[in-house]
Amino acid sequence: MKIGLYYGSETGNSEMLCEDIEADLGEGFDCHISSLADVDPGALDKDTFYIFVTSTYGNGDLPSTALPFEEALTSTKPDLSGIRFAMFGLGDQVFAETFNHGSLKLSEMLIAHKAEMVGERGLHDASGFEMPEDIALPWVQGVMEQVQAAKAA
Repeated sequence: MKIGLYYGSETGNSEMLCEDIEADLGEGFDCHISSLADVDPGALDKDTFYIFVTSTYGNGDLPSTALPFEEALTSTKPDLSGIRFAMFGLGDQVFAETFNHGSLKLSEMLIAHKAEMVGERGLHDASGFEMPEDIALPWVQGVMEQVQAAKAA
């Protein structure tokens, strides 16, 4: 199964988490990691399952590496029917009003263009004691179980 691991980041944490997810998924998956800065939303492939990992920047915005993707979604308005994805957000509860709004914003934009989100958004809180991978890896396993079950049905 093809998996696109796409990240939006200011500091590189989302990219590192994508690498951890790829390693945890193992060899049964054909994974590709890319910055959202390098992704054309109109080129998303229905035969690939996408896992987006993004932080939140500023006042609940997407990080700079995700802005080209956001701009392309807004300007080209692609029809993403048939595209399935999962969303994981990195945030900090210290900023309670905008906690994980980057991942919320991105998931809402994808859904507005008719993509289908699988599972709930995974959320990490940097002010907690757990490392991002401690939350993300079990979350990804749950999402992949849902994807595999849907494929078998």
